[in-house]
Amino acid sequence: MKTDISFKLQRPAERSTSVVFASPHSGRMYPVAFLNRSVLDEHQVRSSEDAFVDDLFAPVVEHGAPFLMAQAPRAYLDLNRAPEELDPSVIEGVRRHAHNPRIASGLGVIPRVVSNGRAIYSGKLPLAEAHSRIATVWRPYHDTLQMLMDEAQSQFGEAILIDCHSMPHEALESVGPPGGARPDVVLGDRFGAAAASSVVDQIEQAFAAAGFKVARNMPFAGAYICQTYGRPSRRSHAVQVEIDRSLYMDEATITPNENYEPVKAVLRDVIGELAKIGRPENARVAAE
Repeated sequence: MKTDISFKLQRPAERSTSVVFASPHSGRMYPVAFLNRSVLDEHQVRSSEDAFVDDLFAPVVEHGAPFLMAQAPRAYLDLNRAPEELDPSVIEGVRRHAHNPRIASGLGVIPRVVSNGRAIYSGKLPLAEAHSRIATVWRPYHDTLQMLMDEAQSQFGEAILIDCHSMPHEALESVGPPGGARPDVVLGDRFGAAAASSVVDQIEQAFAAAGFKVARNMPFAGAYICQTYGRPSRRSHAVQVEIDRSLYMDEATITPNENYEPVKAVLRDVIGELAKIGRPENARVAAE
């Protein structure tokens, strides 16, 4: 496997904001060897993919921000997990450690399942295979993300990561009162640990002003990426943005629906507002 399936980086002609956008789960370059090893067909294995998120946020570079996009799919390796989160149920030679709910559910750094708990493999993978995927996909992506955050800190005195995701519509069934309105967007800041409230407030306002219903931290509060890159005391903020997939795609067929282009047009304006948060004239407010 070649390292060029790890990520794609788009840079603006001129960087004008401390905001970094990233999409760790929209990759769809499925290695043939992986597909041959999986017991799922090519459609089933895509069910955990954040399909089209990279395209929806493509206008990022027009607003002076870099955009880091995964190329390898989440079913192959999950970039929002620690490299140590290895699942002994799917990888040979891994010892069981303290209980980890992500590993227990089959969603370690090398996932055991896709959506609805469907197993990806019929047996276990060699430990060397897991290490190879981490070395050639996980590390290049995170090395690049850290570089982008460091560049923002150096140029603007702060860094704000917008970690772009999508969520299944069914994940929202338990959010809010029965029969009440469900959120379109969920912002995860690990309950305030990953970003200053002033930053999250501005992100929420950008989506709310565009007509999206916004919730925070339920049912998704952010995982490894927010935990690692969110250090508000060091002026490094990380916010996970989850968008309801049913707004713009048919989840069963994994195809854009009739609202895809309208949603993308609205998001273009939201992206512009998000980029403004990290402009130098707003840096003091974001740091409060």
